[in-house]
Amino acid sequence: MKVILKEDIPKLGKMGDTVQVAAGYGRNYLIPQGKAVLATSKNVKALEHVQRLIQRKAELARKEAEGLAAKVSGVTLTLIRKVTEEDKLYGSVSITDIAQALEEDGIVVERKKIKLDEPIRTLGEYQVSIKVHPDVTTKFTVRVVKEELET
Repeated sequence: MKVILKEDIPKLGKMGDTVQVAAGYGRNYLIPQGKAVLATSKNVKALEHVQRLIQRKAELARKEAEGLAAKVSGVTLTLIRKVTEEDKLYGSVSITDIAQALEEDGIVVERKKIKLDEPIRTLGEYQVSIKVHPDVTTKFTVRVVKEELET
């Protein structure tokens, strides 16, 4: 019996694969559980159509991510922080601070997409990366400067 898998099944195949299975396995387990459908010509055409739609959506998402990456790559954020006498920050600059600063510049990025190994605790310039898409990663600069006291 030939069936089209509707989800990944270990040791059998991935979603969308057409596989040959024992008639009882397909009829009594895969089809009733909604894990597969019979491999008729109608179902094969429907699967191909769905795969084309998914591919188009993936291409659009990638183009959108590349546009965002181009917009972010030229950005230099300047964050002003209070420091101790040894020029160490009170607290630190975290991913949340960077996301808020980007949002103030008009660039909305999810916090979880910003990659920072550890919070920034000293003055200086740092390269921070953003993974905007599984295939698209970009970097931008974060400058942490001392707050000047007004007298």
